Amino acid sequence: MKFQSRINKHKGMRDLINNRNLYFMVLPAVLFSLIFAYLPMVGLVIAFQDFNPMKGLFHSKFVGVDNFKFFFAGHDWLIITLNTIYLNMLFIVSGTIVALTIAIVLTELGRNAVVRVIQSVMILPNFITWPTVGLFSVAFLSTDTGVINQLYKYITDQTLDVYISPGVWPTIFVLINIWKGAGFGAIVYMAAIIGIDKELYEAAKMDGANRLQQIFRITLPLLKSTIVILFLLSLGNIFVGNLEMIFSLIGDNSMLYSTTDVIDTYVFRSIRTSGSMGMTAAIGLYQSIVGFTLVLLCNKLTKRYDKESAIF
Repeated sequence: MKFQSRINKHKGMRDLINNRNLYFMVLPAVLFSLIFAYLPMVGLVIAFQDFNPMKGLFHSKFVGVDNFKFFFAGHDWLIITLNTIYLNMLFIVSGTIVALTIAIVLTELGRNAVVRVIQSVMILPNFITWPTVGLFSVAFLSTDTGVINQLYKYITDQTLDVYISPGVWPTIFVLINIWKGAGFGAIVYMAAIIGIDKELYEAAKMDGANRLQQIFRITLPLLKSTIVILFLLSLGNIFVGNLEMIFSLIGDNSMLYSTTDVIDTYVFRSIRTSGSMGMTAAIGLYQSIVGFTLVLLCNKLTKRYDKESAIF
C-alpha cells in the first residue's frame, strides 16, 4: 500500500510539472473562488448570532435558530416562497425557449453582416442596468404619460393603471426579463449549434429532410445535454428573487405584494426596519441550502435517465 501511494504521489508531481502551464492558467480562477466563494463561508455563523459589528464575528451572542423564526413564523412566508419559485420558473422556461429559438433562427440565417448586427443589438440589453430599465418601464407603463397607456386609452377610451394591478406583473416581468437576457443566452446555444457536425445535416438533406425536420431530428436532440445542464444550473437560484429587478420596476409597492413579493424583497423590508444582519444571513443560508439540495436531487434524477446530460 505504501509503495502504491508513493507511485501515485510521483505521478501527481509529474503531472503537475508536465502541465504546469495549464495549472498556472487555472490558478487565477481557483484563487478567485477561494477568496470570494469559500472564504466568506466563515460568515455563515452570523445566521445563528445576534450579530454586533462592534463585537465581531466570534464574540456576538449566539441565538441558535431565532433568526430563522422571523421568516417562518410569519403568515406570508409560504406565499412569498411560492411567488419566488413561480417567477423563477417562468424566467427559466421562457428564457430557455426564447434563447433557443433565437439561436436556431440566427444559425439558419447563416453568418453574414445582417446576422452580426442582429446579434449585437440583442446582446446590448444585457448590459443595461435594472434602474435604467425601470425608467424605461415608467415611460411605457405610466398611467398619465406612458406610451402603452396612451395607446390603450386611444383604442378603448379607458386608462390602465398597472401599478395597482398585481395580476399583470408576472407577465411584465417575464417579457422584460426575456428582452434583457434572451439575446445573451442565445450565444451559448449558438456556440453549441455551430459545434454540431455539418455532415449530419448533409446526410439529412440527401435523405430529403427539410429545414424544420433537420431542426427537430438533429439540432434539438444534440442540444439536449446543453439545455438540461443549463436548466439544472438555473435551479440553484430558484429560491433567490431578483431584488434589483423588482425594486427598479415597481419599488416597494404594497398593492402588488400578492404576485411580486419574493423572499429577497421581504427580507429587504424586514432588515430596513429591524437592522438585523443575522436575519439576512439566516434567509440567505436557507435559500442556498434549498437551492443546492434541489440541484443535487434533479442532477441525480437526470443521471438516472441520461448520464451525458448530468452536471456530474
